[in-house]
Amino acid sequence: MPIAGQGMLLTSMDVDSLHEAEFNRWYDREHIEERVAIEGFIEARRYVAHDGRPKYLSLYSTATFDVLDSPAYRAALANQTEWSKANIARFKNMIRGVARITISRGTGRGAALGIIRLRPPEDGADKLREVLQEQLDPSALDGIISMHLLENDPALSRPLTPDAAKADPGAGDWYVLIDATDVDAVPAAAARIIDNIALKPLVVTSGVYRLLWDLAKSDLPRK
Repeated sequence: MPIAGQGMLLTSMDVDSLHEAEFNRWYDREHIEERVAIEGFIEARRYVAHDGRPKYLSLYSTATFDVLDSPAYRAALANQTEWSKANIARFKNMIRGVARITISRGTGRGAALGIIRLRPPEDGADKLREVLQEQLDPSALDGIISMHLLENDPALSRPLTPDAAKADPGAGDWYVLIDATDVDAVPAAAARIIDNIALKPLVVTSGVYRLLWDLAKSDLPRK
C-alpha cells in the first residue's frame, strides 16, 4: 500500500527569511514528532519546493479520516506549545487540507513529489474520480513509484492562521500526489493531467517538491 491509512492532513506555507531557520528547527525538533504521536496518526513527510509555491509542504497520514476530527487531534490544536504559537503566527500563504485518500495506486513513497491542485465541478465529482482512476496508474511511467488522490473536506480544511474564518473557495479542492524517484521524473507524469484537455480547466496550481525527511509512528521513542 503506497499510503498507509485513509486520511491525510496536508499543510503548506511560506515563511519570511528572517524566521526561516527557527521555523525549520521547530518543525524538525518538535512539530512533526508531536503530530505523529497523536492517536491515529501514522506517519509524516516534510518537503521543500523544487518548483512551486508555497515553499514548504507537509503530509500527515492517519489511520482513518475521522482521526482528523477526533478529540485527540482537536485537543492538540487547542493546546499548542508556545513555540508552535510563535511559528504558526508567522505562516504566510497557508494551505491546510483535511482530506480523504480516495485513490492510491503503486507501491512505496519517493524522494520527490509532484502535486496538482484541482477544483472539481459541482456536479462532476464522480466522473472526475473515474477519469483520475485511469490516469493515476504509475505502472508505465519511469521513475514514478505511486500516485494518489486526496479529496478535501470543505468544513475541516481551514488554515490555522488568523484569516481562517474567511470564505475559501478552494476548501473543497482535490490534490493529486505523484511519488517519484527524482524531480525530473515528475513533469511527464503530471502532464497527463495538466495537459489533458478535459482536466486542464480544473487545474488550480501544480508544483514539484523534494523530500526533506519522514517520520513514522514506529520511529518514535518508546515510553
